Amino acid sequence: MLSSPIRTRTFLSLLPVALALVFGLAPAAAQAAEDYTVETMHFDTVVGPDDDVHCDVVGDLYKPADATPASPDPAILTTDGFGGLKDDQAGAAKYAASHGYVVLSYSGLGFGGSGCKIYLDDPEYDGKAAKQLVTFLGGLDYVVHDRVGSDGRRHRNDPRVGMVGGSYGGEIQFAAASVDPRIDTIIPMITWNDLSYSLAPNNSHTDHGVSSSVPGVEKYQWTSLFFGLGIADGIMGAQADPTRNVGCPNFDDRACAAKLQMDATGGPNDATIAFARHASVASYMNKIRIPTMLAQGQADTLFNLNESVATYRALRDRGVPVKLVWHSWGHSGGSVPGEFDLSDPRSNVEGRMVMDWFRHYLKGKGPAPALDFSYFRDWVPYEGDAAPAYARASAYPAGKSRKLFASGEGALISDRDAVEDGTQTFVTPAAGAPTSYTETSALDQTQPVTDVPGTTATFTTEPLTKDTDVVGIPRVHVRLDAPVHEVTGEGGYPAELCLFLRLQDVAPNGDVTLVHRLIAPVRTPLPEDVRMQLPGIVHRFPAGDQIQLVVAGGDAAYRGNNVAAPVTVKTSAKHPGVVRLPVVGAGAQKPVS
Repeated sequence: MLSSPIRTRTFLSLLPVALALVFGLAPAAAQAAEDYTVETMHFDTVVGPDDDVHCDVVGDLYKPADATPASPDPAILTTDGFGGLKDDQAGAAKYAASHGYVVLSYSGLGFGGSGCKIYLDDPEYDGKAAKQLVTFLGGLDYVVHDRVGSDGRRHRNDPRVGMVGGSYGGEIQFAAASVDPRIDTIIPMITWNDLSYSLAPNNSHTDHGVSSSVPGVEKYQWTSLFFGLGIADGIMGAQADPTRNVGCPNFDDRACAAKLQMDATGGPNDATIAFARHASVASYMNKIRIPTMLAQGQADTLFNLNESVATYRALRDRGVPVKLVWHSWGHSGGSVPGEFDLSDPRSNVEGRMVMDWFRHYLKGKGPAPALDFSYFRDWVPYEGDAAPAYARASAYPAGKSRKLFASGEGALISDRDAVEDGTQTFVTPAAGAPTSYTETSALDQTQPVTDVPGTTATFTTEPLTKDTDVVGIPRVHVRLDAPVHEVTGEGGYPAELCLFLRLQDVAPNGDVTLVHRLIAPVRTPLPEDVRMQLPGIVHRFPAGDQIQLVVAGGDAAYRGNNVAAPVTVKTSAKHPGVVRLPVVGAGAQKPVS
């Protein structure tokens, strides 16, 4: 019995190992000895804008024993997360093959024995490679074939095929679907909407989804980790494809240029943003028209919940069937018991969602899955299957906005008429110094959150009189005064300031919880009334606790400001700072079916 809120586990030091545990290397459920066969194959794919780059792709084909031309099965195409390989999907592939699906699990370009460099799931490279694997599946006479694709046209070698995978293996599904109308459905998990936001976020000045008109702030810890993993994979694969390490080692040359540029300035320039967005579904959303089950992790400082909301809304607005799931696990923490295991999906709530989705959209069996919004609540105790800890709403958002107002010298109050004038002044650090610590990205979230005195402004409520359940994206509006930043600018950008906002839960004994260590970096021109989106959360602020907004001048996981200078957060009866919380009442939290 889980009698207390579930604590996020420290993320494993090797990202590929963690993703492998999530996507199928757990022990497989008992299966008949001869219910499928496995064959390792190599595919000569031709990719690139001019279709002149040859990439050897290695994959494992799982064929159900009963799949025949007279009784064909639908297919599933799947690939690895960043730094992984085809074997990561083995547990899930074995289960699916033993339940009537032909599965092709392959190593993505630049990883796990496949050739070529890492192109960040670019449709012109990774998408085209996946398209050629779909053609291979369409040439198998024991795979179900479709009369027309999602574009309403006939296509040669058109298999009934879906895709599933997480992180890097999630975005590839969008890339593949954008260039291949033969793909029938996708289940992308813990992946990005706009990679320029993921790696250098700006939570203000958003002009659509999570994309901002003002360049963001580099997540230098995350970007450094990914370069280390990619380069290591290139070294290991040098014998099979030595060209991977020519120029930018194992990456598209533009990736090295982007990393060097961000490390030097603290944020992306126009070329870096264009490169990242070209490899992002945000730039080709109008090409995605197939049923999509979108799953995102609450414990994820890399691809946060806001990215899933941006994709969900863009698809729904165009009438694409889309379901949104927020689960506990992500790049910053492991799954909880009974939540997700595709090697034995019927034993866990999210595994059932995945297989029910495929059963309907690939096999044409069972009712259509609800196109709803479901989320995991870590304050709900359960035994075994995690379904009781999930709640659902008909759509996102689930609740209603509740306003809190900044007042005086650091209060957060609910009464707009009681707001008092006040200011708080702090100093941003020079050279991006880490004056606040929230996490060591991907490696550690166990150390306490700390701030150097004099480098933050805080606003705190009185102790809450009842439990307050926040489900969604909080929003903040503050007024800033930073005359030195106004004159000097930051990182080569004119008159801009970097800040880091976070929403904390303060217990009666003074213990502070920063939910999944999620923060909102902001880069803003000055002077400015700044409107921001904080990262989405699912969290119960218990009765007796206090809600606290922190505005910090630096953070150890980001590049931050280059100039030491004072910043003042102002509030007044006429123009108060505002925090909008998406609060969901207990009665609105419906059980999952």
